[in-house]
Amino acid sequence: MTVDMNSSAKEKAKLKWACRRGMLELDVLFMPFVDEAWEQLSEDNKQIFERLLTCQDPELFAWFMGHEECEDSELRSMVELILNRVKV
Repeated sequence: MTVDMNSSAKEKAKLKWACRRGMLELDVLFMPFVDEAWEQLSEDNKQIFERLLTCQDPELFAWFMGHEECEDSELRSMVELILNRVKV
């Protein structure tokens, strides 16, 4: 059980590092999301979030600010999930 907790903590630490972006606007969305919602996500949604983090900052910024709509339905749903959590 300690191994699982340790690997989970390492996974979360890696994820938080990946959340550090070149744009403060993205940092303030991603960091709290990982801190507050990561554990409750399904495995599928965790993978989608990790895939979202591989996108370039300018396109992420455009999606989150509503300037463009992501064509990938899974990523678009994750963007909406994150934005809905921020609005609460």
